[in-house]
Amino acid sequence: MDARPIPLCNSADLVEGGLAVPFDVVCGGQTCRAFAIRFQGRVHAYLNRCRHVAMEMDYQPGRFFDDSGQWLLCATHGAVYQPDTGACAGGPCRGGLIRIELSERDGVVHWHTDHNLQPVEF
Repeated sequence: MDARPIPLCNSADLVEGGLAVPFDVVCGGQTCRAFAIRFQGRVHAYLNRCRHVAMEMDYQPGRFFDDSGQWLLCATHGAVYQPDTGACAGGPCRGGLIRIELSERDGVVHWHTDHNLQPVEF
């Protein structure tokens, strides 16, 4: 299936270092949670799956940033990830977060499908 943009949220919904916007994707035949954030003015998205053990990372719905707003944390394992790349920055990680391509245009954030990530069909 070709990559295509899927509207996710209004740009204003993603505040610098603030709450994430959650969404569902199909990855490897399973429905998985994902999240989008804004960091240093740019939007980023990842599967909500710690690379230490495949568990959701947020400690409260939509809360991924540490108190400084500079790092993404796994609430269960303490793994630390760079918000702009998803790379492991410390703690028990086995690689970086799985990135989901985003674009932002005319006040709307879109996520992009690829051969591994597809929208959930109802």
